[in-house]
Amino acid sequence: MPVEVIRSRLLEGVPHGFLGRRGGVSTGICAGLNVGLGSDDDRDAIRTNRRLAVDAVAPGARLVTVHQVHSPTVIAVTDPFPDDARPQADAMVTDRPGLALGILTADCTPILFADREAGVIGAAHSGWKGAIGGVAEATVAAMERLGGERGRIVAAVGPTIARKSYEVDEGFFRGFLEADPENERFFSGGRAGHHQFDLEAYVVFRLAAAGLRQIEALGLDTYSDADRFFSYRRATHRGEADYGRQISLIALPG
Repeated sequence: MPVEVIRSRLLEGVPHGFLGRRGGVSTGICAGLNVGLGSDDDRDAIRTNRRLAVDAVAPGARLVTVHQVHSPTVIAVTDPFPDDARPQADAMVTDRPGLALGILTADCTPILFADREAGVIGAAHSGWKGAIGGVAEATVAAMERLGGERGRIVAAVGPTIARKSYEVDEGFFRGFLEADPENERFFSGGRAGHHQFDLEAYVVFRLAAAGLRQIEALGLDTYSDADRFFSYRRATHRGEADYGRQISLIALPG
């Protein structure tokens, strides 16, 4: 099975792709295109999957990933990091051709950014902690430091857990309301003492609030499509011992 590459119309002309689990060589619980170094999957399979992913999106590019920790930290990158020395961060920006910025997710939200005119790209990992902590805004600001302009930056929001699949408790709900009472609109009722959270819509809101005028959300639910995507929450609900991670990639042409 070939690697499935999901693309955004807003990023047309920029090498990019949101990848799921289709097309990889891993077997067992992590079957498919698992790229997660934090999983217990075979290391040779993970390395092969990473090569397959880059080849499907930006052949010849060098992959750059970080140690994601659900923070708003952004790093400007000029070269890849060794696997065992990746800095802790949740977003990257660059103006260097030949680098493929890679964000790993398994329900959290991947965001890919580009300012074509400035030749600046970005990629962010936005779970709920990163979203409320400002990782999207921090990525835009870091792109501006490289010459980007937020009025030109476009952003694509990739596969993430959907509202129907994302049950949260009352404490989670109250935390978002304390941050901003208007956040209530991103929640709907659920079973007693619980709510359904729309992470994708919240991420889009934060991007728009940062001044971006062109944003595309793909509306793909990682939890409910087990054949296509890895999902931490689904693996937890099934009592599985491990879970795979998918990758989202963006690179500058040539």
